[in-house]
Amino acid sequence: MYNIIILFYAWAVRLATIFNQKAKLMIDGQKQTFGLLKQKINPRAKYIWFHAASLGEFEQGRPLIEKIKKEHPNAQILLTFFSPSGYEVRKNYPQADVICYLPFDTTKNVTQFLDLVPLEMAIFIKYEFWKNYLDTLAQRNIPTYIISARFTPNQIFFKGYGALYRDILRNYNTLFVQDSNSKELLAANGINRVIVSGDTRFDRVNEIFQQKKQLPLIEKMLHVSPNTKDLALVAGSTWSKDEDIIIAYFNQNPDIKLIIAPHEIGDERIQQIIDKLDRPWLRYSELTETNAGTADCVIIDCFGLLSSIYRYGEIAYIGGGFGHGIHNVLEAAVYGIPVLWGPKYHAFREAENLILEGGGGSIADAETFINRMDALLLMTDWREEMGKQAGLFITKNLGATDTIYTKLFVK
Repeated sequence: MYNIIILFYAWAVRLATIFNQKAKLMIDGQKQTFGLLKQKINPRAKYIWFHAASLGEFEQGRPLIEKIKKEHPNAQILLTFFSPSGYEVRKNYPQADVICYLPFDTTKNVTQFLDLVPLEMAIFIKYEFWKNYLDTLAQRNIPTYIISARFTPNQIFFKGYGALYRDILRNYNTLFVQDSNSKELLAANGINRVIVSGDTRFDRVNEIFQQKKQLPLIEKMLHVSPNTKDLALVAGSTWSKDEDIIIAYFNQNPDIKLIIAPHEIGDERIQQIIDKLDRPWLRYSELTETNAGTADCVIIDCFGLLSSIYRYGEIAYIGGGFGHGIHNVLEAAVYGIPVLWGPKYHAFREAENLILEGGGGSIADAETFINRMDALLLMTDWREEMGKQAGLFITKNLGATDTIYTKLFVK
């Protein structure tokens, strides 16, 4: 039954290439995988295989990849992605020796893939449970791990009809999980090779914080000087519904500046934002030493800056909470500022815990956003305390990477 489902899924993705660019990129990329492996894999070497579904999972696994490369410079890293949103952004990542798409989980693909790559171990990041890959890795006695995983009772593994999928989890030599609830749930289902190591995303955002960029044009826009700067709300990874609420507030509150980085930066999306603004604005690509100080709002129309831009905010807002779910709240929290987001966040453990720690909060609609923003702007002590708790939340959750590395490599 599983193999039939995979074949149907592969057929559906191929059909979708007619009208979906991401599907086309995936299929075209998978077609190149075996040729690329034959060309680039050294059959006399041993590879550590990391698999990430997409960009977010890659960023989660990145601290461990870089720890391994730092401690073992000659280690060979194979990095695979399933989604174009990961591969197309990180296909030139310098710390991996070979990077490619992972072919669909058919028995033929799995055999061909694993025959081409001599593996020392396989490491899956957070959520990737491909039965044929995992079964075959176990049959070949290749040590296999999952890191930063989180399990909840509503997952298929723990349903009455989920025995087949529970068996997939037994293929891992060790499951490194984020929390004790995951370990207890797995133990209740007879899976005991589990270590609570925490979430490597905390280590990743701390690394980004340590490497943060100085952005002189943003400083010019905010009139940064040794003793003062304009108050700023940094809104990251926003969607249209987020922007309706944020920009309406910004238009009515001249005491605050806005830096907004939409999740998508095509011309149509940027124009949607511009149409809502009543105060002076500039695209980031248009900023100069001369005009930067005239803008009340800067629209970030390029990728790669958001994680550094949060440093310039007194308050952060993370988008996505009025859609399928929020984006990365940790990227902002690491700067020790209060973090807000929309109502759909309950599948995100880090957001729930940030609320419990007093460093963040959810808004349900425009009214609750107004009330929360007014309070944060008026009550400086509360805003600073909330920011302090956000920063502490990051600090006390560091260390997952070292824990995992020690278990895998320090004998």
